[in-house]
Amino acid sequence: MTPTRRQMLAGSGLAALGGTLPSCSWAERLPVTPPNLFVGTGGHGHTFPGASMPFGMVQLSPDTNTVGWDASSGYHQSDRSIMGFSHTHLSGTGVGDMLDVLVVPATGPLQLTPGPVENPQAGYRQPYSDEYAEPGYYRVRLANGVAAELTVTERTGLHRYLFPRGPGHILIDLAHAQQDKPDEPTRVDEASLAIDDDGTLTGSRRVFRWAAGRRIHFAMMLSRKPDRIRFFGDDDGPAPAGAKGVEGKRLKVAFFFDDAGAAPVEIKTGISAIDVKGARDALAEAPGWHFDRARRRAAHSWSKMIDGVKVSGGTQAQRTIMASALYHCFIGPTLFIDRDGRAMGLDQQVHQLPAGERAYSAYSCWDTYRALHPLLTLMQPEQAGLFVRDLIRQTAESPSGPPVWPLQGFETGCMIGTHSVSILAEAQAKGIKGDYAAAWPAIRRRAFDPTSKGSDATLGRDYYQTMGYIPADKVWESVSRTQEYSHDDWAMAHIADAIGASEDAAALKKRSLNYRNVIDRSIGFARPKFADGSWWTPYDPIQLGHMPKPWWRDYTEANGWQATFLTQHDIYGLIGLFGGDQRFEAKLDALFTAPSTLPANAPPDISGMVGQYVHGNEPDQHAPYLYAYCGAPHKTQAMVRRLLTEQYHAAPDGMAGNDDCGQMSAWFVLSALGFYPVDPVSTIYVFGSPLFDEADVKVGDGRRLRIRATGNGPASPYVQSVRWNGRPWTKNWIAHAELIKGGTLEFAMGPQPSRFGTAREDRPPSFGQAPA
Repeated sequence: MTPTRRQMLAGSGLAALGGTLPSCSWAERLPVTPPNLFVGTGGHGHTFPGASMPFGMVQLSPDTNTVGWDASSGYHQSDRSIMGFSHTHLSGTGVGDMLDVLVVPATGPLQLTPGPVENPQAGYRQPYSDEYAEPGYYRVRLANGVAAELTVTERTGLHRYLFPRGPGHILIDLAHAQQDKPDEPTRVDEASLAIDDDGTLTGSRRVFRWAAGRRIHFAMMLSRKPDRIRFFGDDDGPAPAGAKGVEGKRLKVAFFFDDAGAAPVEIKTGISAIDVKGARDALAEAPGWHFDRARRRAAHSWSKMIDGVKVSGGTQAQRTIMASALYHCFIGPTLFIDRDGRAMGLDQQVHQLPAGERAYSAYSCWDTYRALHPLLTLMQPEQAGLFVRDLIRQTAESPSGPPVWPLQGFETGCMIGTHSVSILAEAQAKGIKGDYAAAWPAIRRRAFDPTSKGSDATLGRDYYQTMGYIPADKVWESVSRTQEYSHDDWAMAHIADAIGASEDAAALKKRSLNYRNVIDRSIGFARPKFADGSWWTPYDPIQLGHMPKPWWRDYTEANGWQATFLTQHDIYGLIGLFGGDQRFEAKLDALFTAPSTLPANAPPDISGMVGQYVHGNEPDQHAPYLYAYCGAPHKTQAMVRRLLTEQYHAAPDGMAGNDDCGQMSAWFVLSALGFYPVDPVSTIYVFGSPLFDEADVKVGDGRRLRIRATGNGPASPYVQSVRWNGRPWTKNWIAHAELIKGGTLEFAMGPQPSRFGTAREDRPPSFGQAPA
């Protein structure tokens, strides 16, 4: 069952595990509201509740399903049975992968297949109860009587199983992987399992899923010597008795214990993307058999991260949402480097990184450049620096240039654009150190050479560069591509300026206005344009595209309503296309009040609708803040407060859409603090409506940012005035350079709109300039 708040705080289910929690219980030890790790595990949040370290390589978590969209993380709260516990997971993505090295503790006859969700008794799948999770730790009781506990180091997963008395076994299923359909052929090849003389199980496999062809290696040790070991090859055929290993595609091995319940069985598993040696080396992170000590260390690591924001005020549920959002912000990108500094590059070569540097995987750039990476530059600038230097390396190494959606050494090319350049440009503008010049040759090729190697993410670059837009009859998702390539040009122009490539910078800045070529001023919508210069007609902004084929769309996970407000870097230019402040404000009003209807071929990503605004997906998540640019910041304040209270809940289905590697959570964290980066490259934050009465935030180098909202409450979402370090602050925005120094930001709140921030001189700059 999903735990209630009382159960999480009280640590329920102890009797089921036959013991007591260590004294480091999250709820007892921390002076802040604990996160609820089950937020996002229902609905379409696609998160998982298992154990991980902040940005760690191992995510040891239960798997409830491998088939379908809502199995993207391997876990969904509604499945109600557990297949086993695997060591790698994606958090909040819309595509599934990972789920490496499944461990199945079982009693009774050996079962080699999991069975369906609808009939768990048909295989090794088990119903469960007494489920509990806290950062770095997970436990559950399976219907077969096994009590399971999980914790982690950065590269090692630790299990502790308490069996009932009598025979039992542990199955390792190396064929376990994500699937589109239950009966599809295996996506695994070049797999191997072997038992060494010291009892260590080692193995490898290659997986063709999202990161098609990625490799994973592991080394596993058990605290108790099994009475028998049996390997199984393809088609579950048993290897000869006494075999020390097996090779093939669908491999498994079972460890049998005549009296499994005589003592706990502990397991530790190190992983590597390089080789078995790297996986063996990972085991050094967990010497001996000290599960509780590892758990305490994981809890301590998480407390340092989540203690970075402390809030008071709001409701208990809102404080839980805040802590849960912070937790989800710090799961990834995930570590992707061995202890000896070896890392797999996007060129599929092994690279030796300098001491102190790190490599990472699962950069969901299309999503996370908007809020997650800006949040990290504010709260975790050292970690942001590690990500930036890693992205610079990956940009130089990748055959297809700056990363789009890199996963486990492969460029998936998922989504559109090259938004890693936004992450780099923002970091450079905020003073985060990195060799940005080393990335420039690859960035420049992407910017100016349409024949250079790309991916689906960069289709239509030739049209974009020669015609100023991408024709809708030539390339799919043409409108969104034109707009998002324009934002990338803006970001690349900043990088070019920073390294002294001034001519390139000027050309890119000019080209970043190409988004205007797909805004039809006569109707006030982003509209598909054909190669002959004509617009799609008759036009319906509800539709996703002009073609009858359901997969051919002119927008990326959006329709004409959402795409109309996609621009982030040239807001005053966009306002001008609509005829000025009043008309733009009216158009924003229409976005939030239009009927929430969608065509039959709309993807499930378009969710969390308020009118035609979509909060459950990224393209227009900055749109509520655009009122601040046209002289109506009170409407930003009202809408942001509404979204904070309506679109997030302290429950498994508490997210309006996929968490997308922390982007949805980061939107909540920043907006609840009272500000948001409409254009991250500009390094400013636009004020919204702080949710809490007080917040204490750790910002760079141990400094503190204190945020107070006097007169705050559910009926008082409107900012009346602002003070910064005791002095009146009239602008409806503030620069990163101010906040990173620390200080006190005070909002006076009230039940009615005020004139705060409405003067033209107090509006945010955009495209490097104040409003005309």
